[in-house]
Amino acid sequence: MRHALTAVLAAASLLSIAAAQTTPAAPPPSPAQSVIGAAVAKDMDGLMTLYRDLHANPELSLQEVNTATKLAKRLKALKFDVTEKVGGTGVVAVMKNGSGPTLLIRADMDGLPVVEQTGLAFASKVRTKTPEGVETGVMHACGHDTHMTAFIETAKLLAARKDVWKGTLVMILQPAEEVGKGARMMLEDGLYTRFPKPTHAIAFHDAANMAAGQIGYTPGYALANVDSVDILVKGLGGHGAYPQTTRDPIVLASRIVTSLQTLVSREQDPQDPAVVTVGSFQAGAKHNIIPDEAKLLLTVRSYSDETREKLIEGIRRISRGEAIAAGVSEDKMPVVSVKDEFTPSTFNPPEFAEQMAGLLKNHFPDGRVIKTSAVMGGEDFSRFYRADKSINSFIFWVGGVPAEKMAAAQTGQASLPSLHSPFWAPEADKVIATASEAMTVLALDILKKP
Repeated sequence: MRHALTAVLAAASLLSIAAAQTTPAAPPPSPAQSVIGAAVAKDMDGLMTLYRDLHANPELSLQEVNTATKLAKRLKALKFDVTEKVGGTGVVAVMKNGSGPTLLIRADMDGLPVVEQTGLAFASKVRTKTPEGVETGVMHACGHDTHMTAFIETAKLLAARKDVWKGTLVMILQPAEEVGKGARMMLEDGLYTRFPKPTHAIAFHDAANMAAGQIGYTPGYALANVDSVDILVKGLGGHGAYPQTTRDPIVLASRIVTSLQTLVSREQDPQDPAVVTVGSFQAGAKHNIIPDEAKLLLTVRSYSDETREKLIEGIRRISRGEAIAAGVSEDKMPVVSVKDEFTPSTFNPPEFAEQMAGLLKNHFPDGRVIKTSAVMGGEDFSRFYRADKSINSFIFWVGGVPAEKMAAAQTGQASLPSLHSPFWAPEADKVIATASEAMTVLALDILKKP
């Protein structure tokens, strides 16, 4: 996922623990629910073997060839109709079981260019080159290995229970989530035209600051729009001893950086969160040389399309305005480029989100399911809903922090590694077991026989 979860999830986790201590005990799960949990428990040894294999052998975005082949083979063994190489390395597995809703279940496959430092016995030792030619380690530092493992178990559980559901399952393994391209590529390759179009779509993501096995959900906006913006600031270079003969792009770029801070602090409604962060300022190469150019790299986060457009327009306006104030000629105005790796905000239709959360609360009646606030991270699962807003779409969190580490963090004795950290090692068995049960419970309700 292209983010690290905010501390709000950790705070929600603490509140849920306190609530669980004062809330009357809920009724035990129904026999049918208990059967699902027992089935997952029975499969855990095999699931952990799969998880360790996936964790030890990650592949970068758009390179998930072996991962896709490996998992496609498992789906074929479960009697799904499997199509490979959809949108690059994507996999689409369809199981038709009479008339009824069409449910899309998605897992993402790609790892990150991170050198793993977890110390796990099955830690990734994979080395490769990025598309830019930089040698790097590769790690499942965002938990996609847990996503895929739970996805396979969900497919197995549903394939074994065709007598209790009707409709069509469309299970997809998506490439390139980390670079915001995979969902778009699969849609452009005919996901909704070559295969049954979904009426419902569900997915989950592991959380790096929620207790292992806890579930979080957010009605409405759950994750943000993510834009990458470049600003090329032009000037006239020269000797640092004679600045009066130059048009210093470093000074101009610095003014732009400062003025950009007012977009959120003075122009944005405080009730409509947004972020404009300058993550890189590149200029010059020597102490006494004023360069011809400077470059700013920004990440811009928002929820609504209106706010996104307002922020991008504001970046263009401020960049041009500061250049005019600095006396820059028209032919040297800053160039503002919005990268095409835009990831739309993720929206859980509120009524459907509460319906799904109610099912999860009934299945996990021990205070494990909590409502969480929206975060400024991004997830391109959003595109499956954005392509057709009649689809009932729902993504939820499953906590992965071991109990002892959560306790240490709560007392200030330790900090928690975030998603994308080389130290992120979720309590995978709890993530996989919880997610497999949760996805199966939701699927069986969506596809339940009349």
